Amino acid sequence: APPVVYFDYIIIGGGTAGCPLAATLSQNATVLVLERGGSPYGDSNITNVGNFGSTISDTSPHSASQIFISEDGVYNTRARVLGGGSAINAGFYSRAEPEFARDAGWDEDLVRRSYDWVESKVAFEPPVRQWQSAVRDGLVEIGVLPYNGFTYDHVQGTKIGGTIFDDQGRRHTAADLLGYANHRTIKVYLHATVSRILFTRRGRRWANPRACGVVFEDALGIKKRAFLRPHPQNEVILTAGALGSPQLMMLSGIGPALHLKSHGIHVVLDQPNSGKPSSLTAETMAKAIDTVHAYANTSLKGGVILEKVKGPLSSGDLKLRSRSPRDNPSVTFNYFKDPQDLRSFARLRYANLPVQALVDLMLNLPVNLRPRHVSSSISLEQFCIDTVMTIWHYHGGCQVGKVVDRDYRVVGVDGLRVIDGSTFLKSPGTNPQATVMMLGR
Repeated sequence: APPVVYFDYIIIGGGTAGCPLAATLSQNATVLVLERGGSPYGDSNITNVGNFGSTISDTSPHSASQIFISEDGVYNTRARVLGGGSAINAGFYSRAEPEFARDAGWDEDLVRRSYDWVESKVAFEPPVRQWQSAVRDGLVEIGVLPYNGFTYDHVQGTKIGGTIFDDQGRRHTAADLLGYANHRTIKVYLHATVSRILFTRRGRRWANPRACGVVFEDALGIKKRAFLRPHPQNEVILTAGALGSPQLMMLSGIGPALHLKSHGIHVVLDQPNSGKPSSLTAETMAKAIDTVHAYANTSLKGGVILEKVKGPLSSGDLKLRSRSPRDNPSVTFNYFKDPQDLRSFARLRYANLPVQALVDLMLNLPVNLRPRHVSSSISLEQFCIDTVMTIWHYHGGCQVGKVVDRDYRVVGVDGLRVIDGSTFLKSPGTNPQATVMMLGR
């Protein structure tokens, strides 16, 4: 990248929302995409379905999956690669429930057409082999009805959902959607880490600050600048995800004033809903990395039944750990803080299942850094608390009605929007990636 560049739109984050958004805007404007990670292409750990576990357990400094540990002591990962979470996830593709679009105030016909646009590039019907068909038949037999066959829709009953892996086991990430872009008007810079958004305040003293550009570092740590061309419709757009977008907002001076000042950051806008504070030691991170390596190298064959409880009622917070955009923010998810969440998870739906052996097994696996309690083997509530894990799908941090308006413009500043899962009030469908890609479109 040259030292200074000028574009109509600057998109921070070439992820699940950023790639379709950039492809769409490039049809009628010049677009710059700044992605802190590298390319997913040519990396078999990303592209091959059989290497999913290798990707999320890679703890090297420039891996596509960046490990972090929440303040609750739970292992997590976040994407650091073009394509974002769609490059490191398990690939499940399913649309949001219809009421999700209605609650968001979206045009339902535009939503449908945008899903179709995404699906023509990256979504597939998966093969249904012996194990999958046995699970399907079992669900139908016990009354999880109706049977819907293969569908991308979020529906009642049993279904075969979509996948972003094709019939050869090759992953198709959101980066594939850049194939729709006008290649004469778009630039994608990889290994470009944005450190802050730049603002100007022209005209009246009480006018809103306006985003005018960004500062970013290349792979060698050399600082560069990208500015918006002068036009009232040109914008900086944050698509860095539920962790990256609120982190970059705070690094740029939009967040709780006292927290920003404690890091020596000039306050552009006091926005208390951008995150709240906590801490983590280097010793804890080192222990986590050792555990992840040990667990990833364990030969374990088994099946997992995942259940999503809508909500949840508990909510967490995010704050800066440092002024470096390369550092993970400090995140507390507050698992089971609301007692209703715990009751939902621990209810004895499977009363006749011989679970004691499974409970004992899970208590001995290094699934997190939380302490184990003697009562865990006899109390399902304590078992849930002690062995909680994540299935990712973070949302919130720049929510509609709190940080952004219903057009995803950041309230209190001009020329800045957020388009990603950080704006969601709840997680859509069974897996959010389809809806995040659709939103970008």
